[in-house]
Formats: sequence, C-alpha cells, structure tokens
Amino acid sequence: MTETSASPFVAHDPERPLQGTGDGPLAGLTVAVKDCYDIAGERTGIGSPDWLADHAPPAVTADAVRRVLDAGATVVGKTVCDEFMYSITGANAHYGTPLNPRAVDRLPGGSSSGSASAVAGGSCDLALGTDTGGSIRIPAALCGLYGLRTTHGRVAMTGIQSMAPSFDSAGWLAPGPGVLRAAGRVLLGGDAERRPIGRVLLATDALEVADAECAAAVEDFLARAASELPAPELVRLAAEGLAAWSECFRVIQAFETWQTFGAWITAHRPTLGAGVDERMAFAATVEESAAAAARMLRAAVTARLRDVLRPGTVVILPTAPCPAPLLRASAGEVQHFRTRSLQLTCAAGLGGLPQLSLPIRRVRSAPVGLSVLGWRGADETLLDLACTLARHAGV
Repeated sequence: MTETSASPFVAHDPERPLQGTGDGPLAGLTVAVKDCYDIAGERTGIGSPDWLADHAPPAVTADAVRRVLDAGATVVGKTVCDEFMYSITGANAHYGTPLNPRAVDRLPGGSSSGSASAVAGGSCDLALGTDTGGSIRIPAALCGLYGLRTTHGRVAMTGIQSMAPSFDSAGWLAPGPGVLRAAGRVLLGGDAERRPIGRVLLATDALEVADAECAAAVEDFLARAASELPAPELVRLAAEGLAAWSECFRVIQAFETWQTFGAWITAHRPTLGAGVDERMAFAATVEESAAAAARMLRAAVTARLRDVLRPGTVVILPTAPCPAPLLRASAGEVQHFRTRSLQLTCAAGLGGLPQLSLPIRRVRSAPVGLSVLGWRGADETLLDLACTLARHAGV
C-alpha cells in the first residue's frame, strides 16, 4: 500500500511566493517548480532527504525559472519528485506520494509527481518538470493533464539537476492547451519554423503494448478528431521491437545516472526507497562496454526515427499502457506498469524528440492520455496541435 502526501509541495518550500515581473505571456499565472530546479537561496532536494541535507542552497536561480518569472508568472512553490528522479510511478518513500486529484485511489505518475498533482488539484496554473524516460508524459496522462517533453537541448538545463544528461529534457504540465502554449512562448527561446502536419502515423506496435481499452481509446479519439488530421497510416515503429528499444534506453540511462550520482552515493550511502534502491544497484553494475553496445543500437534507433519522423510527420501512440496503478498495487504490478510504460516512452528519449501528451478519456474511471511524437524541433507545432485537438480531448 502506497501512502499519499497531503501536499504536492516539498517541506523545505520557499516561505513566500516569488513574484513575477512585467506583463509577459505568463502574467497573472501561478507556477510550481519541480524540486530539481534551483531557486537562489533555497535548497534543491531531488526527492532525497539525504541529498537535501548535504547540499547548500544554490546562489543562482535556474534559467527556466528566471524566464517564467520575467514573463510575469508567480512561483508558488517547489514540488515533490520521485527520489533521484529515478521512477515514473510518483511514489516517494521519504516524503509520501502526492495525491492524484483525478483518481484519488491511484498513483500520480512520476517523477514530476508533485508538479502534476499541483496542477490537477488547482494549486497552480502551470508546473515545470523534467522528462528523462517519461517523467512529464506519464504523470500528464495519469492525472488527466496536457504535458510537453521538449526536444532534447531546446530548453537550457542550466540550474536543473541532471540525471542522465543525454536524455534529460525540460518540460511542463498544464490543465489546458492555452497555458501549455503560452509557456512554450517563454521557454522555447523564440519560435522555430512551423511545419504543417501532412502525415500522421499510428504506431501499431505501441498499441500492442497497451491494454485493449487504452488502445481503443486512442483509435476512438483519432476517429473523433478526423477532421483535424490527415488520415492515419499504420506503422510498426521498432523493427527490433519496443522491448529492445526500452532495454537499450534502460542500460544507457543507468550508466549515465551512476556517472551523475554514483560517487556521491558511494561516499554518503543514503537511504534509498524500494525500487530506486534496486535501480541504483543495477546502475552501479553497468560497465562502459555495455553502455557502448547500447549506444550502437541507439544510433540505429535514432536513424530510424529520423527517417520516419521527417518534418511534417508525427507518430501517434498511447502515452501509458493503462490507467494509473492503484495505490494498493503490489510491487510486481507497479514494476509491470513501469516496464510497459518505458516501451512507450523510450523513443522520444533515444531520439531526443519532443512529445505531447493530452488527455482523451477515462478508462476504469481514471484518465488516459494520447501522445504525439514529433520531429526534432517540432515543439511549437505540437503546442499548436494541442490547441487544435482540445475540443475533442478531456477527461
């Protein structure tokens, strides 16, 4: 049984909101910030009380936080995240698991769990997060929100604690597409060239990973939105299989995560929660030779994605394979959810691609989401598409 937390905000939250300046695109809006973003004078904990205790407050605020403040938003707090950001369930053994306001008996998804909880619960208009293996997209789907993982490198990670740097991307969550797009105007650093979407591919191998009800929800949504999109063409995305792509991602992520945190963990021996403990133990065993072999497959995957996702083409797939696991789910059930989810999220990480998740309906009384995977630099196009599809979406 997973215990929920009364608040999506961290206990070491700033004592007062940080007021924005100016009358930019986010003027009058409130923003929450995942506890891996630095705020000058406030400690950054990344979901670990031991890390929090050992690190001094930063002197400089993260570039992304500074941008939203300069655009007029008020930062109302820092949000709980999964420990070391090494989970997509939303459970945190130390701080409790933020409530999923749209499905109170279920997990919120992670690792941007508190960010999703805060937006879904109405505590803020927008929340910043990060996405390595699904940490924006999964909580967006499970909490019935809009979420964007940006093109890798598109948003500066300055002042954001990294995990697996070749995968880490900034992102954000909002209750609707208008605020999501407004945040893009601020954070994407100027508009890229917008390409009209001329081709839509439906990933059949991704549908096969999902529960039948969730696969049907994706197909039903495409039928409802048929007037907004080119007719979908069926494609099998992964010749090697999505399980092979996911394993490739898992090995590289583990290797890079240990490069980031391994020396500190070895020196300080922090108390790690279940799941994270096992993943860190695996990460410590991944040798350079294994990572190099995985990077070879990654290069082939990236070439495949570049060929499929030419500018103007998008791929549709379920964001998550099923609704959020119940709070009372067993460890085995949660791990099964994680394994299947990573088969759906790994493509964006491996290819450094942007991905939009939008809410499309409820299955078993809980939200599910649809994802649109775009070409590198398609971020603005995806945000525009979210606004176009919104009248067919929602939970």
